[in-house]
Amino acid sequence: MGFSAESDRPVIVSCALTGVLANRKQCPAIPYTPAEIADEALRAWEAGATVAHIHAREDDGAPTWSPEVFLRIKEEVRARCPIVINFSTGSLDDDTTLQERMIREARPDVAALNMGTMNYAKYSERRKDFVFDLIFPNPFSKIRRLLDAMVEAGVHPELECFDSGHTNSIAPLLDMGLLRPPLEFSFIMGVLGGLPTTVEALQLQASLVPAGSEWQVIGIGRVQWRLIAAALVLGGNIRVGLEDNFYLPDGAMVQSNGELVARAVRMCGDVGRRPATLAETRQRLGLDHV
Repeated sequence: MGFSAESDRPVIVSCALTGVLANRKQCPAIPYTPAEIADEALRAWEAGATVAHIHAREDDGAPTWSPEVFLRIKEEVRARCPIVINFSTGSLDDDTTLQERMIREARPDVAALNMGTMNYAKYSERRKDFVFDLIFPNPFSKIRRLLDAMVEAGVHPELECFDSGHTNSIAPLLDMGLLRPPLEFSFIMGVLGGLPTTVEALQLQASLVPAGSEWQVIGIGRVQWRLIAAALVLGGNIRVGLEDNFYLPDGAMVQSNGELVARAVRMCGDVGRRPATLAETRQRLGLDHV
């Protein structure tokens, strides 16, 4: 079987600068403040990323949904580089009021939207117990409220799918007009409760998206590098970043998001693909038409 034309497309490279769980005890390079996050956005941009996925933090590293903090992050990033800004809306709370305010007031280019409820856990084989065990609530009522805010604010949704059922949940949202092409999917792999980290699972996810959609892989942990290799061959886009993984393929801990992006860009070239430019990224995500 030959390769499809999709496998030759320029690769949209995203970087998840700082998550909600990772902390400096795990990796000293995790940014907390708006200025630190913006500095990491610049490093990612200079290394070849065109999208920065961002969670907001208090100065001590605690997660926050303050629209004011998101606005400060946006201002700091924009003062440094023109990278596409993608703000997270993921929360363990069913009350989406702050996330709706953030979308309407901060108006990022893109907002990540979690597409289904799931168990979200991490198991320790050494301890024979769960390190954490959570329910990540994302009912359709919450998804609809966030999409309403995105449509109103002209914000492009990035559909984060932890399982095939999440990917298959788009039909009613398309019917209501809350989702409009071009659609963008992210397949998160490596979270206990979600997709297994196999090429077959990634192929299934890619087969479920409508023609003309963009999709990227998000691998959690060092398995990220093998999943990136698979996505590149299958014609997808890729995401790296300290939210997802702290290590290079050889096990060395990185000192910035830029190091992760640089290695991902190198992998693009190794399989005969190149990173998408900012103009190509904005055009393919429909950001110049909102």
